[in-house]
Amino acid sequence: MGVARYKEALSLTEHAPWARRFWDALVPYKDQVVSHPLFEEMGAGTLSLARFQDALLHFYPLVENFPKYMGLALAKTRPGVRPGHEETKNWLIGNIKIEQRHAYWYQDWAAGFGLSLERLETTTPPPAMDAVNQFLWTTGHQGTLEESIAATNLAIEWATGEWSQRVVAGVKYYAEQGRAEINRHTMAWLRAHASYDDAHPHEAMELIKRLAVDEPARQRAFTAARRGLEYYVMALDDCYWRASERSGVALPALSDAE
Repeated sequence: MGVARYKEALSLTEHAPWARRFWDALVPYKDQVVSHPLFEEMGAGTLSLARFQDALLHFYPLVENFPKYMGLALAKTRPGVRPGHEETKNWLIGNIKIEQRHAYWYQDWAAGFGLSLERLETTTPPPAMDAVNQFLWTTGHQGTLEESIAATNLAIEWATGEWSQRVVAGVKYYAEQGRAEINRHTMAWLRAHASYDDAHPHEAMELIKRLAVDEPARQRAFTAARRGLEYYVMALDDCYWRASERSGVALPALSDAE
């Protein structure tokens, strides 16, 4: 009975006019992420290994923290009190564990491109890239439930699911050139997001439709989704254009010793 209720709660419905305008207005922002030169070159096998590693390294905190951002949204649910909260609670519970598994698969992907687990877990993203994490944390902590779902599960997963489809076909070039080890383990994250995330943005939009019952709530959710995509593009720009500049910068000595 519980499973049937869960599935029924997540059945997709036809968009009302406001929801269609909401979705369509986000497409140009999402497309900026999907068609970014970083992913274009990854898919073509022409991105330098240094820039590929830089992207994998500095986006890792986003992947590792993603289930935590969803957990912040889960804590906001008030089933039986507010519309859409029961469905959202069930959906989040069902997917947080999956996202945790994906973090391990991302580690395998990074290992295939020469990045150790120690490097991943000790990385500090540059400010522009870390802005995505700060935004998702702040939205999850201080925003409404519809804002959290819009920023995290609509904006980030929508764009990620689409660029993954492009990149999954291109990483074979790195293996052919001897620059990466490609096998079912190192491809698991990409393949999962190229298929699994295909449904997620539509499910997230369905939840937003149920949560955002008035115009102010819809505007808040739209702004959160748009801003999440804007931060995503900013992070990609930083990674693509300034990776080589960062590579030669060393930290100053901070000890008291002369």
